[in-house]
Amino acid sequence: MSDNPTLNQTPIKIKRALISVFDKTGVVDMTQSLVGLGVEILSTGGTAKVLRKANIPVTDVSDYTQFPEIMGGRVKTINPLIEGGILGLRDQHTADAEANHIQWIDLVVCNLYPFSETISQENCALALALENIDIGGPTMIRAAAKNVGWVCVAVDPSDYSTITDELRSGEISFETRQRLSAKTFGHTAQYDTIIHNYLKEEDLSDNFSLSFKKHSELRYGENPHQSAAAYKIPGNNEPNILNATIHQGKQLSYNNIMDADGALACVREFDAAACVVVKHSNPCGVAVGNDLLDVYTRAFSADSLSAFGGIIAFNRTCTKDVADAITSVFVEIVLAPGFEPGALDVFKKKKNLRVLEIGEFGKRFKKSEVRNVDGGLLVQNTDTKILSKDDLTVMTKAQPSEQDIETALFTWRVLRHAKSNGILIAKENTTVGLGAGQVSRVDAVHMALRKGGENVKGGVLASDAFFPFRDSIDAIKDSGIVLVIQPGGSVRDQEVIDACNEYGIAMAVTGNRCFKH
Repeated sequence: MSDNPTLNQTPIKIKRALISVFDKTGVVDMTQSLVGLGVEILSTGGTAKVLRKANIPVTDVSDYTQFPEIMGGRVKTINPLIEGGILGLRDQHTADAEANHIQWIDLVVCNLYPFSETISQENCALALALENIDIGGPTMIRAAAKNVGWVCVAVDPSDYSTITDELRSGEISFETRQRLSAKTFGHTAQYDTIIHNYLKEEDLSDNFSLSFKKHSELRYGENPHQSAAAYKIPGNNEPNILNATIHQGKQLSYNNIMDADGALACVREFDAAACVVVKHSNPCGVAVGNDLLDVYTRAFSADSLSAFGGIIAFNRTCTKDVADAITSVFVEIVLAPGFEPGALDVFKKKKNLRVLEIGEFGKRFKKSEVRNVDGGLLVQNTDTKILSKDDLTVMTKAQPSEQDIETALFTWRVLRHAKSNGILIAKENTTVGLGAGQVSRVDAVHMALRKGGENVKGGVLASDAFFPFRDSIDAIKDSGIVLVIQPGGSVRDQEVIDACNEYGIAMAVTGNRCFKH
């Protein structure tokens, strides 16, 4: 290798192309254009069959290399005649090429076995996943991307027309080759990252890599002066906001996606019919029950002031009567597993309302949550711990009823979706008052009491972390709250328990907190 390499940046002609694609989109039209421009075509296996069926003259790679495709097609392009034809520098390696009967390959068109789609299949076995790891393809396209001075590469059918359009003018520019080279290295990096994340044994491995594909450009980020885009996991077809069918309404904004994702995460907590109303990432109203209209009414009425302009999420098919009720108020988004045709007709009256059909979804599952910090990332597993009554330890003289315990568990499922410091009051399977995102716990208590008003009487209060002082209990002494649940673990736990005993309020500790920063 030269100590002082040079890079050819002049336009190049294409005399020979190697085409081997799994995704056959657009490949026939492109190849016909290349042949019409006098380009010789090398190809392999299934791609060659498709091209011949379209009456396009093709030379099989195995005929060129005089080495058959073997091992079920595992070995076909890893050959010096192929790699040398791609990697050779035309101004330095001509003698080597001639001595070894290597012909230059000026264009490589290739996309890879669909590994991400394969592992997205239900019950995908390791053997199937490994069989769909492409070896020859990445080798060819990396070689072509490296030799950008003399070779052009395409991994995306959307780039085919750019190549043929430039060739009609005679040559392909260095600018185009450089752009496609960068795209190719991004493509292989993404491919290897997906494989690594699938095969690694630990969620939080020593080497943590992420790879996503742009889903859409967004008008702006949290604020109009911030640029933004949405990215999704390649091949991921799970029910989520980015994969939703949008029946109507304006394009989703950055904040819309954030809030809708939070609403979906919360509503997935429940087996019974549930409605979650989210505003600025906090669940301001949540209810569960048997009748969806009743559930919606209770959830929206829990804090109708905050619900104005919010996100409404259901875990059941949205019915026409529910849609009629929703259209009487202003909300940004309604999302559900599905919608009755009559409900969709009703929503059409509100043309700016976004209606998102998520598809059938189940409970939340463990995944990695990632946040940026200067110089790196913070990564953690999602809080999916299910609290049961066996996790609760009653610490007071007053004992909660079975109904109070059930309400406490409902409250905890909602509270972990609210910003800390968080306090949530609920009763009768409905949230009553939320104090979220406060810098002190007693401030969160006062906010929840104010939001709930007289409705807090007979309710259950949940705290996402321990009470550092008894002041929060003093604040609820005359509220009529019957049960408090909290993680416990403060050095002043006994002081807090004593306060509950003094006011005749039951208290149970969970041994777990549910902070959300």
